Amino acid sequence: MSTLETQNSYRWVIVALGALMTCVTIGAMFSLAVFMPHISAATGWTRAGISSAMTLNFLMMGASSFGWGMLTDRIGTRPVVLVGSIALGVVLVLASHATSLIAFQLAYGVGVGLAGGAFFAPMMAAVTGWFDKHRGLAVSLVSAGVGVAPATVSPFAAWLLASYDWRTAMMTIGLLASAILLPAAFFVRNAQQAPANRPASSGATVTVGATDNPLSKAFRSPQFALLAGTYFLCCAAHSGPIFHIMSYAITCGISAMTAVSIYSVEGIAGLGGRLLFGVAADRLGPKRVLVTGLLVQALVIAAYLSANQLSTFYVLAVVFGAAYGGVMPLYALLAREYFGQQVMGSVLGALTMASSFGMALGPVAGGWIFDRFDVYDWLFIGSSVIGIAAFLIALAFPRFASSKNHQPAPA
Repeated sequence: MSTLETQNSYRWVIVALGALMTCVTIGAMFSLAVFMPHISAATGWTRAGISSAMTLNFLMMGASSFGWGMLTDRIGTRPVVLVGSIALGVVLVLASHATSLIAFQLAYGVGVGLAGGAFFAPMMAAVTGWFDKHRGLAVSLVSAGVGVAPATVSPFAAWLLASYDWRTAMMTIGLLASAILLPAAFFVRNAQQAPANRPASSGATVTVGATDNPLSKAFRSPQFALLAGTYFLCCAAHSGPIFHIMSYAITCGISAMTAVSIYSVEGIAGLGGRLLFGVAADRLGPKRVLVTGLLVQALVIAAYLSANQLSTFYVLAVVFGAAYGGVMPLYALLAREYFGQQVMGSVLGALTMASSFGMALGPVAGGWIFDRFDVYDWLFIGSSVIGIAAFLIALAFPRFASSKNHQPAPA
């Protein structure tokens, strides 16, 4: 096999590693929903106190993603994911031994969030450097690991809890997470970067001169402001409906067990949406596909207000899941086109921070709205308005022309 063929094959190995790492990391984080009733029953801690660890996860993952992204640009992806692989196992083991609620919140909420930030943005940045053609499909496959996580790690956690106490089950997940992630991290490699003064593509990109600080120039650009603002609003729009959809369905007369299936349908549709939008982005361009997805997301959120039958919930769940799942990887594609590979880790880390802060708002806002008005109508109305705002900002993205000749090669 020629060197070129070997390089082309290995880039798909990087995609598989990224999908595996995001699946294990996000799966470990979201398994808290499975652990929560068992922890509460065994310790007497309130569910509100335990679930607050998830809000801390989003906030800490967002804040740490920027730092991990900057480290990725400086020292490469492999050292970053190696540290994250060790840290994730350690903090989960510490959380399993917590004897107070505050200790648990620090270990699971802060610790898992910090460790989790070492994977998504760094691996997405690494993957974009390996691809010219099929870049949309590649980043969508990495993002698909997020969609697979609830269908793998969460059921495994439930299986462990059927035989063991929550501390043993959580410690087991922590040890297995590190056992899976550590060997995988050793196979991570970065593609060779383009020269610092070479623009990512022609058109409305942030060009970098020999004396410019590329990261500072990227952060001061209108392209970054528009991307960050859209990403924040996009996640703020869909996080509330995602988190509260089961409760909303129950208020509409759907049984609790059936309401869970609506959430599952959304997750499966999100996996399909990631792949569909990724392929479409390769053919039509990421901006056009993102704008369309954001509009669909905003409209279907508003359509939930008219849902009163199970069949309607299922139809809307398919469209909503495909839309919010499909748009998420497209921000990485736009960042790569606008800013190039040199500062991709830092830029994507900062964008991930903006998105995580948006994700942290929805669940809290939805709970406050229901507590105050005893209905979820204003959650869906407000979320739809925010989604429309994201759509309008995305329309202002500058156009760019895709580079045809940039073929990254492994270092």
